[in-house]
Amino acid sequence: MQKILAYPLSALYLVCFGLTLLFFHPIQWLANNLFGYPGLKRVVSVLNFSLMKCSHIIGTRYSFNNPYSLPTERPLILVANHQSMLDIPPLIWYLRKNHPKFVSKIELGKGIPSVSYNLVHGGSVLIDRKDSKQALSQIIKLGKYIETHQRSAVIFPEGTRSRTGHPKPFQTTGLKLLMKNAPSALIVPISINNSWKTLRYGKFPNGLGSHITLDVHQPLENTGNLDELIVQIERVITTGVHI
Repeated sequence: MQKILAYPLSALYLVCFGLTLLFFHPIQWLANNLFGYPGLKRVVSVLNFSLMKCSHIIGTRYSFNNPYSLPTERPLILVANHQSMLDIPPLIWYLRKNHPKFVSKIELGKGIPSVSYNLVHGGSVLIDRKDSKQALSQIIKLGKYIETHQRSAVIFPEGTRSRTGHPKPFQTTGLKLLMKNAPSALIVPISINNSWKTLRYGKFPNGLGSHITLDVHQPLENTGNLDELIVQIERVITTGVHI
């Protein structure tokens, strides 16, 4: 019965989602051209809040659990597991004071209203997974960017999202490069739960009634021993994922 109900609600959600992207696209362009990065950043924050509201149509709820006071005067490297595209809006909205930027696949840099524009103009980097040299150079660029501007980089070290919620082994190269090129960055592990349930039936229809939680763990200083630190980060994140 729930899956039958999911079809019309998912269709309505996708329409709402698409219209929201279309609505905010020219506003992003205008804000960026009139006010520069500060204007673009404000619009992107409201966009992602609106996308979260759209997902209420399919019964999705969000809880952001952060008992720590994250600094805004130094760079952060936000490390999380990845379960669906619905991981992105709450990270942008709840951590908006930290200016989160993403390592995204190059295919997202064209043709998607609002999303592509922000990725290209908002400080994130686009990597070509088929060109390791290009990908690594872009991650280095992002590390230097957040180090210079005291902003945040979001990285999903699993590489691709987990379709079952079970964390995949970390691919450590990109995370190491970020830490090397943003040596003053505070490392913030985040465990994301239940996002995968919105895709329990595949891409369509969406699963209904998912309660997505984002749990921020104790931030860690970059002590210089990157291999040991990454093992600790992976253990903390995966321990916080509940299936």
